[in-house]
Amino acid sequence: MKVEAEICQNLDRALGLEWLETNGRGGFASGTVSGANTRRYHALLLTAQQPGADRYVLVNHVEEWLNIDDDTWSLSTNLYSGAVHPDGYTNCSGFSPTPWPTWTFTYKSAHVRREILCVRGRDLVIILWKLMGLNSDDVALRVRPMLTGRDYHALHHENETLSTQATINQESVTWQPYQGLPVVRAFHSGTYRHASEWYRHVHLPLEQERGLDFGEDWWSPGDFLFTLEPGKEQALAFTSETIDGLDIADFAHRERARRMRVHKSASNGDRLADALWQVADSFLVQRETQHTIIAGYPWFMDWGRDTFISLPGLCLVTGRHEAAWKIIRTFSRYVSEGMVPNRFPDMSEDPEYNSIDASLWFVHAVDRYLTYSEDATRVRSIAWPAMKQILDGYRHGTRYDIHMDLDGLIIGGTPGIQLTWMDVKIGDQLVTPRHGKPVEIQALWLRALDVGARLAARFDEPDYAADCQKDRARAVESFRTKFWYKDGRYLYDTINGPEGEDTSIRPNQIFAIALCDDLLTTEQAAQVLHIVKDHLLTPVGLRTLSPTDVRYHPRCEGGPMERDSAYHQGTVWPFLLGAFVTAWLKTFGQTGKTRTEARSFLNGIEAHLWEACLGQVSEIFDGDPPHHPRGCPAQAWSVAEPLRALVEDLGIRLRPE
Repeated sequence: MKVEAEICQNLDRALGLEWLETNGRGGFASGTVSGANTRRYHALLLTAQQPGADRYVLVNHVEEWLNIDDDTWSLSTNLYSGAVHPDGYTNCSGFSPTPWPTWTFTYKSAHVRREILCVRGRDLVIILWKLMGLNSDDVALRVRPMLTGRDYHALHHENETLSTQATINQESVTWQPYQGLPVVRAFHSGTYRHASEWYRHVHLPLEQERGLDFGEDWWSPGDFLFTLEPGKEQALAFTSETIDGLDIADFAHRERARRMRVHKSASNGDRLADALWQVADSFLVQRETQHTIIAGYPWFMDWGRDTFISLPGLCLVTGRHEAAWKIIRTFSRYVSEGMVPNRFPDMSEDPEYNSIDASLWFVHAVDRYLTYSEDATRVRSIAWPAMKQILDGYRHGTRYDIHMDLDGLIIGGTPGIQLTWMDVKIGDQLVTPRHGKPVEIQALWLRALDVGARLAARFDEPDYAADCQKDRARAVESFRTKFWYKDGRYLYDTINGPEGEDTSIRPNQIFAIALCDDLLTTEQAAQVLHIVKDHLLTPVGLRTLSPTDVRYHPRCEGGPMERDSAYHQGTVWPFLLGAFVTAWLKTFGQTGKTRTEARSFLNGIEAHLWEACLGQVSEIFDGDPPHHPRGCPAQAWSVAEPLRALVEDLGIRLRPE
């Protein structure tokens, strides 16, 4: 897809279109089509010291000025309090996100192309410029980098602590604004002039919109000067790695070849499947022996729940089975008291085990991995012991009073702790308290017991298999008896909670159909799906609460408290479409009509690919039309679950790498 000049030169539109480059190590570069930063997370060199954690913004931006025969014009755009300067967006004649962000600028008879790319597996970002369509011996490009050196959640302000020193070599420059933070090295094909300056009061409008601090100051150490010749690339690379030399052209060439291989691996013609396939590996992260999935860019890290919901779509249907195994192996090491971590915090802190469902999603994901890979040997030796710890931990009890109740169902919850995916807490207030027996937890538990029974039989543990079968039979009967809300013709969202049975119309009930085949009759499943379709289905996902509910929030906007109040109270989540499509086709069958209808549920996602972060799917959307995208502009499970449903349920065939 190409963004035409009409949109590129419309500042509001160009500010609203974002691009994202990831490096497979948890770091990334991102920005807007306009060239201006609108978030604190927009940066060129943003690195992660751990897989997805300990992230620092090192290089925020570059300002670029082109001089042709004493006529100066800009390629870059910056937003300041009350001003736009420079206004390079007015010279932009086109943008394309593939194979990486590429702009074309036109001024009179001059055409300049700018490209930005991250190199897979390296903390390295490359910027390339090429002059096209002009014969002149006097074309100079001046580039001034903007640095901060801060935690990626923070903002930066002018101070006297920052070191303005530089180590200058013929083709490289090194800066370290702050002790204790990574050194920034710049490799270039031009010349460097050291001239320290502060750029003050940079305005970040999306931070202001989110009710947060929105101004910061950038330090610029100096400028690079390049002579542009028609058809010849000039290059500037930033890295935090300790290296003496860098062949920028070779890195760019190899990265282009890698992406071409990925882009050739597509589907049998489904445009949405093609697009989601192209970005699926954006979320896969490796550093040394640790492998994980980043939940979303730009601010999320790796979450256990998100990782194992996303794993089938990102790794299994795409043929990345070895990546899937390495993620499973990494999390297996951290099983504690029958639980996998739900979150690995920043700054290398201990993992957090505050989830009732992440461990059950792990069991589901391992089973799906085994189905795809037939890798029984490694599953039996490494993953199966972890799975048994989880099953036994839930049977006998683990953190947060999570345990199997006398009826065979899973109950859990302690005061002040949110354990399900609807986990917002404002101060001491739980926005969606779901203590007791949430419906999707029972579906996951019954699915886990089924997996346990099958694998125990396969691995010659008949007694364990029998225990799983016995526990499951009891739990199935209890579910059928207790969860059906006869008056509403759908499933309770939670039972046995402090307030009794919760009749809220929420999407969690679809997992009882998507994950299990024997919890509802066909008639009951159809009734559930029609209720969900009528109350919750939108073009871009499922609402988290029916609009008829007095607690419904039509928009997820404003400051942190306003957004948190709406997050699971009507806000739309696109990842839920995957389970909805699965449940729809399981219930109504695989006919031409039902497949066409199920595919239509994903049409809004396809349209959305080009309205926010180009090629990506946002975390959430407003509950009311026009369903404005909110939250992270690139979310792992928002990509993974529609892609999984396209392949597993709708029969789209991918051609993996």
